[in-house]
Amino acid sequence: MKLQDKVCIVTGAASGIGKEIAHAYAREGGKVAIADLNLEAAQASADDIIKAGGTAMAVMMDVTSEEQVNAAVAAVVAAYGGVDVLVSNAGIQIVHPIEEFPFSDWKKMLAIHLDGAFLTTRACVPHMQKSGKGGSIIYMGSVHSKEASVLKSAYVTAKHGLMGLCKTVSKEGGKYGIRANVICPGFVRTPLVNKQIPEQAAALKISEEDVIKKVMLKETVDGEFTTVQDVAEVALLFAGFESNALTGQSLVVSHGWFMQ
Repeated sequence: MKLQDKVCIVTGAASGIGKEIAHAYAREGGKVAIADLNLEAAQASADDIIKAGGTAMAVMMDVTSEEQVNAAVAAVVAAYGGVDVLVSNAGIQIVHPIEEFPFSDWKKMLAIHLDGAFLTTRACVPHMQKSGKGGSIIYMGSVHSKEASVLKSAYVTAKHGLMGLCKTVSKEGGKYGIRANVICPGFVRTPLVNKQIPEQAAALKISEEDVIKKVMLKETVDGEFTTVQDVAEVALLFAGFESNALTGQSLVVSHGWFMQ
């Protein structure tokens, strides 16, 4: 039980990568808060954890809303007594050529990925400081935190930005034992990625099969998607690694698409 009685908040955890991380944390003894815009789906995920013998609660959270983030974190602290792990995972994807990228979509992308990471971090850090036990803050980056792809100017910019936030939080949090890390997955077959396949096929004027083989998985060593389980294992590693030895570091999980 690597996370026995650790209080873990995972944003965007009603589905996809966030859901898998939340369930992995619960299996390792964590008290998990499923934070999501979709409260009904978040509650269903929490109920599944409880049925399996774990501890979980659902909280409504729009990560771009300062008020909702602060209220949700306060509700978790009231229920479980603190915060030990934050996984800032909530995210979306919007693709356009840069000359056609609506400013409103650009701002929406940065708000969810960067403002959301900032607001959740700011809300959780005081509780990690107060506890005297430190904590782990994990940002869901991407291979696009290191690399770029066409049509994804806002996404690439946001994911690169998370690297800077992580390093700053690591510097400021070190004396309190607060660690920060970035997980950088390759393409994971989530609803978010499934939505991109036809969009990119239309934008690039190629077939959906070619999007998968010649765009998404072209640079992997085995032509395989990264799985939600792959990412959850790395999230478990960072959350359970209690020294500052790995703080400020990122780890690419991409079947060899990007190698450091």
